[in-house]
Amino acid sequence: MLSVIRNAVRVTTNSVRSIYTTGVQATEKFNRKSIPADDEGVQGEKIVDLDAGIKTKQNLFPTLESDNLLFNGVPYKDLPICNIRVTHNNTIFTLTDSVGLVKLIRSCGIEGFKNTKKGTNIAAQTTAISIATKAIDKGYKTIRVRVRGLGPGRLSAVKGLQMGGLDIVSITDNTHVSWNPPRPRKARRL
Repeated sequence: MLSVIRNAVRVTTNSVRSIYTTGVQATEKFNRKSIPADDEGVQGEKIVDLDAGIKTKQNLFPTLESDNLLFNGVPYKDLPICNIRVTHNNTIFTLTDSVGLVKLIRSCGIEGFKNTKKGTNIAAQTTAISIATKAIDKGYKTIRVRVRGLGPGRLSAVKGLQMGGLDIVSITDNTHVSWNPPRPRKARRL
C-alpha cells in the first residue's frame, strides 16, 4: 500500500508543470512603407552592343606592332620585368631589366616570414609592396609581370605590386606544364 501512495505522489509531481511566458520584445512597430515597391537590384535585361565589345577587346592580344607601343615614353620591349615565382612554401620576386639582368630580389623569407607563414598570400602581398617601393626608389614605374608556379600567393602578389605604386602593363603566366607527368603510384591493395 505504501508503494502505491509513492507512485501516486510521483505521478502528481510529474504531471504538474509551470509555464512561463514573456512579453513582447519589439518596442517599435514594423514599417511596411520602408520596403521599396520595386526591386532595386535587377532592372531587366540590358541591351549589349557586341560590335563595340569586340572593338574594345582587339587591343587585348599582342600583335606585331605591340612591341613598339609606348608606355610612359618607354617601348613595351624595353620595360623592366618582374618575375614572380610562386610555390606552396615561398614566393620569390626578381625585378630584371628588359634584357634579363637582375636588379632586385625579394622573397617572403627575406621579408621576415618564417616556416609555413612564407607560403601565405599575406606574405606574398607584403613582399610585393616591399619590392614595389624599392623599384620606385630605383626609378622603375611601369613594369611587365611574369607569374610562374601554383601557390596561394599568385593573385595577392600582383595586387601587392599595384598597391605598392607600380603600373603593370601586362601579366604573363609562365607556369611550366609537364606533358609527361611522373608515373602514378601503384594502386593500393585492400
